[in-house]
Amino acid sequence: MRRRRRPIDTLSLSFLDAISCGFGAVILLLVISKMFEPIRLEESQQELDGLIVKYQDELNDILGETDRIQREQETTEEKVRLDKGQIATLERELARIRGQYRSQQDDAQIAAELAGQLNEAKQSLTEEMRRLLANNRPDPKDYKVGGIPVDSEYIIFIVDTSGSMRQYEWDRVQQQIQDTLDVYPTVKGLQILNDEGEHMFKSYRGEWIPDTPARRQAIIDGMRNWNAFSNSSPREGILAAIDTYYDPNKKISLYVYSDDFAQGSINAVVREVDRRNRLDASGARRVRIHAVAFPVYYDVTGTLLTAANFAVLMRTLCQRNGGTFITLPSRRSR
Repeated sequence: MRRRRRPIDTLSLSFLDAISCGFGAVILLLVISKMFEPIRLEESQQELDGLIVKYQDELNDILGETDRIQREQETTEEKVRLDKGQIATLERELARIRGQYRSQQDDAQIAAELAGQLNEAKQSLTEEMRRLLANNRPDPKDYKVGGIPVDSEYIIFIVDTSGSMRQYEWDRVQQQIQDTLDVYPTVKGLQILNDEGEHMFKSYRGEWIPDTPARRQAIIDGMRNWNAFSNSSPREGILAAIDTYYDPNKKISLYVYSDDFAQGSINAVVREVDRRNRLDASGARRVRIHAVAFPVYYDVTGTLLTAANFAVLMRTLCQRNGGTFITLPSRRSR
């Protein structure tokens, strides 16, 4: 018996062809995309490396600019500090000049006051007062060279340690201290301060230095290397000596060695010393104040400048406090 063949469905074949072609197209697309993907990745890496280099260069530029700005800022700050220092110096100089101007006015006022007081005293003297004054002459043995009384038992040296004194007059200062010590063969106590009230021998602060040949020599030797700060005003040293060492049972003399009174009011200093160095029961001041003026400014510049202020101040203090004022001769006149 002959087998009959089943008829072929053409629609099924067409569907299979379509499906096969679709799969083939997908596979082809995948193959094509995989072929070009390494190229795109390589290009992206190159672009990324280029951006990194670019940003690194920009960062270096920014860091360099930052360093430059930092240096300029430091330079500007240093200039500002220098300018502030110059301004402070100018302000101090201006204050000193103003102080000199005010002190000159005070000098005239003091001179007028002293002249008026002298005239009043002369007019009010009675016969009894004249008799008392005539009998109130000090014992000649109490006076030595230059008319300075040497009746004191305790001596305090107040030395101006400013640059002008150390540079131009230090040898004469040492000689004056030596001469003063020679005038007093022996005393009960010594002390030495600078015009700021700073002690040469800090171990004897507030105490009297024993008067021995060794201690006298130590004072002279200590002068050679004594370099303490000074504002060229004897006010602080005088007040510190009075406040620290006054004793009603001791005869004390201050010896002030200086060349200058660069700041402050003469009249104010005189009043302050009067308040501290009060009169005792006998009408005498607590301590005597002597002074020796060194003509440094005249020797160096040929003008008196603030040295005249020191002369007026110390002459007044010496007159009011039982002392003597002496001016040394100029080196120019030698």
